[in-house]
Parts: sequence; structure tokens; C-alpha cells
Amino acid sequence: MDRQGKNQLRQSFAEKFQKSNALIIAEYRGLTVAEVTELRVKLRDASAEFKVIKNRVAKKAVESDVEELKDLSKAFVGPIGLVCAYGDSAQATKTVLDFAKDHPHLVVKAGHMDGALVSTDELKAIADLPSKEVLLGQIVGSIVAPHRGLLGVLNGVSRNLVQVLNAIKDKKS
Repeated sequence: MDRQGKNQLRQSFAEKFQKSNALIIAEYRGLTVAEVTELRVKLRDASAEFKVIKNRVAKKAVESDVEELKDLSKAFVGPIGLVCAYGDSAQATKTVLDFAKDHPHLVVKAGHMDGALVSTDELKAIADLPSKEVLLGQIVGSIVAPHRGLLGVLNGVSRNLVQVLNAIKDKKS
């Protein structure tokens, strides 16, 4: 590949880095083409993509175009692939780590989320979090719970009044 082609490749990866909400670096040595394809399909469902990239191109893209990702350049060793998450970064992280459990040849090295370098242990903690929809449901449930309790108390008063009146009616008849 000539210099102009490499520059275009570097720029395209720099654009992907800037568009993504999170980046995960994984070493894929030992995976078959079918396994990598399976990973790509699973990540596509999570609004993410897996791209194999040359280390030198990735380092150049990070160092010259995306300054906030400079910490990641240390992880560009060996045959690496980048997971670019465009949607929910926790869902993409969960997908990658679940795939890595079943395929030990995929080794997650590091990540970058919200402007900070993230270790493998932190990625595992993020993957253990519930999904965004579940968290929103829990928040709504917490907000509605006091109102439900108050409604139950108010209904209980009127229900007890009706029961007392029925008891008086039954006693008199």
C-alpha cells in the first residue's frame, strides 16, 4: 500500500474513533474466520463493529488525529482488533466479554470510555451492569413506589368504611 492509501486508511480509522462512544482493544490470535464473523454479527446487533487494524496505522491515527486516545497506543501490540461501539457501550462490552468466555483465543486488552482508559477488570464490571432499559425500569419503579403506597392507603380507608357500613347494615337487618 502506498503512502496515500495509508493516510486514507488512517483518516478513516480516526473518524471511526471519534464517532464511537467506546473502544475496546482485543487480541484475536487463534480465532478462525468463522469465529470472527460470528463476533462481528453479534456486535452488529449491539450497534458496534469489530475491525482488524495494523498496529502502526492505529498508532498513527491515535497520535496524530485523536489526541485523547493516546493512552491506548501502548495496547497496540500483536494482532489486534478494535471494537468500536456506536450505541450502548455497556452492551457492546458485554457482547465482547461473553464471546471471549466461549472463545479463549480472544483476549481483551484494554478499552477507552468517556475520555478515560479502562482496564480489563473495569470492562468486566461494566459488562456485569444491567442494560440501559432495565436500569430505566428500576428508576421508574423507584419513582412510582411512594405513589402506589399512598394510593393503597387511601383505597384502604374507603374500603374499610364500606366494610363497616356493610357490617352495620347486616347487624340491623
